[in-house]
Parts: sequence; C-alpha cells; structure tokens
Amino acid sequence: MTQHHATLNRRSFLTGAGSLGFALAVQPVAASAILTDSQSLQTGIPAIDTGSGAMSGYYAKPENAAGPLPLVIVIQEIFGVHAHIQDLCRRLAKQGYFAVAPELYFRHGNPAEVADIDTLMRDVVSKVPDNEVQNDLDATWRWAGAHGADLRRAAATGFCWGGRQTWLYAAHNRQLKAAAAWYGKLEGPVTANTPRHPLDIAAQLEVPVLGLYGGQDQSIPQASVEKMQTALKQAGKNSEIVVYPDAGHGFNADYRPSYHARDAADGWRKMLDWFARHGAG
Repeated sequence: MTQHHATLNRRSFLTGAGSLGFALAVQPVAASAILTDSQSLQTGIPAIDTGSGAMSGYYAKPENAAGPLPLVIVIQEIFGVHAHIQDLCRRLAKQGYFAVAPELYFRHGNPAEVADIDTLMRDVVSKVPDNEVQNDLDATWRWAGAHGADLRRAAATGFCWGGRQTWLYAAHNRQLKAAAAWYGKLEGPVTANTPRHPLDIAAQLEVPVLGLYGGQDQSIPQASVEKMQTALKQAGKNSEIVVYPDAGHGFNADYRPSYHARDAADGWRKMLDWFARHGAG
C-alpha cells in the first residue's frame, strides 16, 4: 500500500482536514498515523440532501478527471468522519475513485465533542437507527451520482460501526458492485433501532462482500465470524471473509495502538482487488 505523505506539520494533522480532527475519545494519536496528501485531488465537504436536512461529511476525487469516476461510499467508524476517515477517502481517490464519507450522526450529535467512548455510545451512537443510516447512504449515493460518480461502478466500505452497516447496505442497495466490511459486528441484540444484523441478512446478499476480521478481536468473537462464514456458504453467496490471526479490532486504524501495519496493508490490497474484480473500478 503506497501512501503519500504531506508536508503538513503535526499540529495541522491532528486538527484534521476538516473541522472534526480526531475523536477526543481516542487521544493521544499514535505516531503511526498516516497522512495522505491532497495533491492532484479535489476534496471538500458535501451538502447531501437527505429529505430531512443537509448532511455533511467529506469527499475526495481525482482532480480534472475525464468522465464519471467509480464510486466508493466510505462508512465511518463510531467516531464519525474524523481525520482518519478523511484520509481513507484521499487514499481511495489516489486510486482513481470518487470517495465520499457521509456524517451519519448529524441529527444526533458531534462525536468530535465527546470525551469518552462510553458517553459517545450512550448519547450518540445508540440513537442512530439502522433504517435512517440506510436512507442516508441512499442519499449519499444520489448526491455522488449528481456530482461526477459513475453509479454503474460503485462500491461501499466501512470500518467498525461502519463495517456492520456495510453488510446491511450491501443487502439494501443491490446496485452496488461490491463491498468491503472491516471488522463490523455480525450479530447482536434485536432492538427498534437495530432490527437485523449481518448474520440475519446473509442469505439475502446479492452484492459480493469481502469481510476483513482480526483473529484477536475481543469485541467480535471468532464463533460469530464462523457463523457468518457458514451462513454465506450455505446460501451459496459470492462473499468471502478473511481472518488475520494476529490482528485485533481496528487493525486498519493507523492512528490507534490497535494498528497492525502488515495486515492493514494486505486487507487494503485485497479490498481494491475485490472492487476491481467485481466491476467497481
């Protein structure tokens, strides 16, 4: 995985490319944090019409590209569209994609202002219904299509909280060519906000999903991953799960101690290959 490092100073990096920076809940930021420059890219903050308010976020795409660009919708971690998620958008744009990460909590609170994970989960994340997320991702899809993305070559990827949403969105939007879910939970309690989980929709998947998981993940038991692998196989679905035995949860999050550089690089390559193989490139 080739990274392009900007000459911005450390202070500029920690404040982030937009207003969100890194989540307060994950300070201090690890020295391994990667900064991808925006040279030859167009970046900005979208104003996505959701039908119930304008949703912001972050986008990056190649500058002065000829013709519509393949799309990747990037679905945030629990910490929102902070500097790391923005950086992932720039990495995808360097590969020729129009990458857009919508701020899916915008109705419920700003995760950049929350000082600890427990408060974030209680006061913001728990209030976000799955159906609202799916509708907002549809709005992102429409916005991207109106701003230079080729919806015939579209994919989605998400991380942690967004990994779970990626599985669900792949079942919801069958126009996607492919998806990649990074360490998203596969099962859990059924509530009004979370009526279904990835394991519940495995048999309905038509979009091929690549699941990327860590064998040392303390929040997603291997038994859960194995259940999903079995469900996909029994349903005859063209989806795969890769487990990295030495990696834990958040192994692609280079700004956190959980980062596992070798497996993150391999997962990134596998994701790009997966997108290209299935027509999203």
